[in-house]
Amino acid sequence: MARGTRKRLLIVATTTGYQLNMFREAAVRLGADVNLATDRCHVLDDPWGDHAIPVRFDAPEESAAAVVETRSFDAVVAIGDRPAHLAALIAERLKAPFHPAQATAAAINKFATRECFRNAGLPVPKYFKIRADEDAMTAAKEVLYPCVLKPLGLSTSRGVIRANNRHEFADAFARIRELLKIPGIARLKDPALDYIQVESFLPGCEFALEGLVTHGRLQVLALFDKPDPLDGPYFQETIYVSPSRKPIPVQEAIRDTTQAAVTALGLHQGPVHAEMRVQGERVWMLEVAPRPIGGLCSKALVFENGEPLEEVIVRHAFGGDVSAVRRATGASGVMMIPVSRGGIYKSVRGVDEAGTIADEVMITAKEGQRVLPLPEGNTYLGFLFAHGETASGVEERLRGAYNALQFEIAGTLPVIR
Repeated sequence: MARGTRKRLLIVATTTGYQLNMFREAAVRLGADVNLATDRCHVLDDPWGDHAIPVRFDAPEESAAAVVETRSFDAVVAIGDRPAHLAALIAERLKAPFHPAQATAAAINKFATRECFRNAGLPVPKYFKIRADEDAMTAAKEVLYPCVLKPLGLSTSRGVIRANNRHEFADAFARIRELLKIPGIARLKDPALDYIQVESFLPGCEFALEGLVTHGRLQVLALFDKPDPLDGPYFQETIYVSPSRKPIPVQEAIRDTTQAAVTALGLHQGPVHAEMRVQGERVWMLEVAPRPIGGLCSKALVFENGEPLEEVIVRHAFGGDVSAVRRATGASGVMMIPVSRGGIYKSVRGVDEAGTIADEVMITAKEGQRVLPLPEGNTYLGFLFAHGETASGVEERLRGAYNALQFEIAGTLPVIR
C-alpha cells in the first residue's frame, strides 16, 4: 500500500523481548508502522529506529490520555495483563477495536473475575479476600481445607500456594506477605496487592485455551492439555500440548464455558488466554486473560499457512477476517523449563543431545542470573519445542529433551550484617 495509507499499530508492553519483536515483524509484513508504549523510564537502545512512548501502569488513565494527546493509531495490541488494561483505555479514546476497559480491569483482578463468574451463574469455588496485613490465624479458622492462597495483584502462578490445614495456611500467608514486600512488586503500587485471595482447592485436570474474540464471540485457536498434575503446594506450569486428547464432549464443554466466561467479563474484541480445570465434563474457569499466551510459548502454535500467532492477532486488530484460521495438522507443544532450586545460574549441559530429541531448545537464563523457583520466582530457565503427528509423541519428545539437560545452579551465600 502507499505510504500515506499505511496503518499504525501501537504495542503496549512492559519490556522488550521475543514476543514484542514478533509482533513488530508481523505488523511490518502486513505493511504497517509500529510504535511501542512501555513503562521503562528511558530507552536504553532503539532497535526499531523509533522512540518508545513512556507510560505508567500504576497511572493508566493519565498514561492513556497522554498517549493519544498528540498521536493516532489504527489498532492496539498488548503483551501482558497490566498492559492489556492500559491498551483498553487507549483504544477507547482512539475508538479502536479492543476489549472494554471495564472488562480488562475485571479480567486481570482475581476477585473481580470470581464475582463476574458467580453473577453469571458459572461454577466457582468458595472464595474470599483478606488484607495481607490481617491476622493469618484468624482467617485460617474461616477456611474449608484444602484451599489455595493467591496474591490478588500478581499474574500466572506467582505466589499461589496450597494449604491443607491451619498451620500450612499461616505459613503460606506469611510467605506471600513477604513476597509482596519485594521491591519489584511493591513498586507496582497496585491496590490489589494489599489483598490475598483464598479459594477452595479444585481438583482435576488443567487446560489452557488460546482464542480470539470478535464482537463478543469466541474463536478457539488451540486447546492445550497440561499433562503434569497441578495439585500444589505450588503450581509450576511445565508442558502444554495441542491438540487436546480429551473426548470431544469435554472439549466442547471447555469451549462453551469459556464463551460464557468471556461474556460474563464483557470481553469483546481481541485475544484471550483462558485457564480452566475439568472434573468429568464439568468445567471450572480459573481465568480469562485479555491478552495472548505469554512470551516464547506462542511458538508452540503453528497455523496452516505457517502464519505465527502474532500475525493472526495483528490482522485481527486491524479488522481483518481471521475466521478461517486453523491450526496446522499434527501436534505441537512447549515445555517451560522450571527452576528446580534457587541460586545463581551457572551453565547447562546436554543442549546438543536435547536438540536431537526436541525441535528447538532455547535456554533463556543468563550466566550469573539469580533464579528462584515458585512461589517467589516468575521466570523459567528456557523453553523446549516439539512438533509431531500425535500429542502423545510430542509430549514424549519434550520429556526426553528435558531429561537430557543438566543445569548448574550455585547456592547463594547468606548476607552477613
